[in-house]
Amino acid sequence: MMEQFEEEEEQQLSDQSDLLTGNEDQVEDEEKPSQGQEGNSGDEWDTDLETDSATDQKQSQSRAELYLQACQRTGSVPVSSFLRNLGDTNLNLNHYGVGPLGTKALALVLQTDTTITNLELEENSLGPEGTRYLTEMLQTNITIQSLNLSNNQLGREGAYTISKMLSENYYVKSLKLSGNDFDDAAAKYFADALKGDYVIKELDVSHNMFSFTGGQHLGHMLAANVGIEVLNLSWNPLRLGGAMAVSAGLKVNSTLKQLDLSWNAFGQMEAESLGQALKNNRTLVLLDLSGNHVDDQAVTLLCQGLITNGTLGVLKLSQNPLTNIGALTLLKTVKKNMKSALEEIDISTVFVNEEFVELLEEARQKRPALDVRHSAMSYVTRNLSALQILRKFLSERNESIMDFFEALDKEGTTNVSTSDFRKAVKAANIPLDQQQLEWLLRKFDKNCTSTIMYRSVCDGVSRNILYLIFTMQT
Repeated sequence: MMEQFEEEEEQQLSDQSDLLTGNEDQVEDEEKPSQGQEGNSGDEWDTDLETDSATDQKQSQSRAELYLQACQRTGSVPVSSFLRNLGDTNLNLNHYGVGPLGTKALALVLQTDTTITNLELEENSLGPEGTRYLTEMLQTNITIQSLNLSNNQLGREGAYTISKMLSENYYVKSLKLSGNDFDDAAAKYFADALKGDYVIKELDVSHNMFSFTGGQHLGHMLAANVGIEVLNLSWNPLRLGGAMAVSAGLKVNSTLKQLDLSWNAFGQMEAESLGQALKNNRTLVLLDLSGNHVDDQAVTLLCQGLITNGTLGVLKLSQNPLTNIGALTLLKTVKKNMKSALEEIDISTVFVNEEFVELLEEARQKRPALDVRHSAMSYVTRNLSALQILRKFLSERNESIMDFFEALDKEGTTNVSTSDFRKAVKAANIPLDQQQLEWLLRKFDKNCTSTIMYRSVCDGVSRNILYLIFTMQT
């Protein structure tokens, strides 16, 4: 397939019929293609887009005139947004239906442009043909640093064309190629071009079809690449060997800072390989695993790396089959790792219990910046408010929780039976419902001995009550 593409490329490059030669007789003799002929315009393409004499002519005209002239000669409809935003560094033509010939007209103008740094062409039906025009333009344009070609039906042929550009261009640093029907063969083109590359800093190849071998190619690329800092691989069916190869590449990569693996197929085996990567990786600060198959066991395996990792700051795990058990495992691991840099954890689709909230409270006392997004049933919030209700009731009577217990401890043993506490709460008409009262009893008598050792209870309450009040209010 690569040989076929190379032959086609050579054929395209051998065609020297330039659109803007400056020769009026040639322009008059040239047949102007209609909109319906866009698919056949590839034969008109040539290496340099125009001759030196035409370059001199272009420099004497305004960009608007050049663009309108190029549209006329390619038979394409001018995009008004381009004309309205002349002089801006950001050219956003997303969703304008530019098409291959419209892209050709743009390329003719942009090849010597020194203003535009960000070119947005998402969802414009460029296809492989329009892509060729852009990559030819980038041979002479040295200003464009960010290029968005997402959702343009580029396919394998377009991937090959872009990979050749990547091997030769030293100016484009951000490349978005989401939703272009790239398969595993396309992944190899990109991987071969980016091995050892140091120019591309941001690459988005989400919403494509990379799976087993595609993941292997990308993993090998990650192991050798020395430039990419942000990589988006979301919405690809990466799993098993492909996913584990990506993890293996991450393990030795030294530049990647953000990795989006959301909405793939990472389960237990894949999470274990990621955990091993996190043991060694020292640069990754954001990992998105939302929408995968990460269950409680998978989180346990992932935590094998989190227990020692000191650089990861953001971990996203929403939309996974996690339960409160996995959430507790994760939080205990983060709390135990004194070197952990995690400040943001998203498990917003996991419904946690009171134990998790209290453990989070303890962790935040030492690490106030820790933000764990989670969900909780109303009864959990209600139970957690029981301490606040008890404390507020007693403070209105100028009593503390210690005073309440000491009044029940007639013999000064520092112990009170759970039945005596229950009776005293009801007798005092403290506004706790039965569920809140039973939760308080379980909290005070964690070993189920039917006895409350209230001095240790009160010490814990005095340390935590203010934070609990803040948690309930926010």
